[in-house]
Amino acid sequence: MKNVTVALTIALASSAAMADKQAVTVVLNSESTMTQGMAMVLANQMQAQGAQVDILLCDHAGELALKGASGEAMKPNNLSPAQLLDGALKKGATASVCALYLPNSGKKAEDLKDGIRPAQPAEMGAALLEPNRKVIGF
Repeated sequence: MKNVTVALTIALASSAAMADKQAVTVVLNSESTMTQGMAMVLANQMQAQGAQVDILLCDHAGELALKGASGEAMKPNNLSPAQLLDGALKKGATASVCALYLPNSGKKAEDLKDGIRPAQPAEMGAALLEPNRKVIGF
C-alpha cells in the first residue's frame, strides 16, 4: 500500500509541475541567419529552464521547417538554426508553420519535418490569447 501511495504522490506532483510550466510562443519570421539562430538558442534556453515552448515559423523562417533544411552553422557551437530547431523539438517543443507559408511558398505539408504542421489560425489565435502565455517575436 505504501508503494501505491508513493507512486500516486509522484504522479500528482508530476502533473502539477506540468501544469505550472510557463507557456511561451516564439514567432520567427526573419530571414537573417543570426536572428533565426538567436531565436532558437533562446527557445532552447527557455525550454531548459522549464518552459513549454511553441515555435511558429513564418515567411523565410518557414524554410527551417522543411525536411533537409540545413543552413549556415554559427559560432560558438557550430550549429545552424535548423539544427537548433531540431534540438528543441527533440526536447518537447512544438513547431508549426504559419497558415500562409505553404500556400504561398509552393511547398506542401509533406515537405515539412516530422512533427511540424501547418498552424490553424483559430487554434493559434486562442493560444496567443492565453493569459499567462509569453509571446516573443523575431
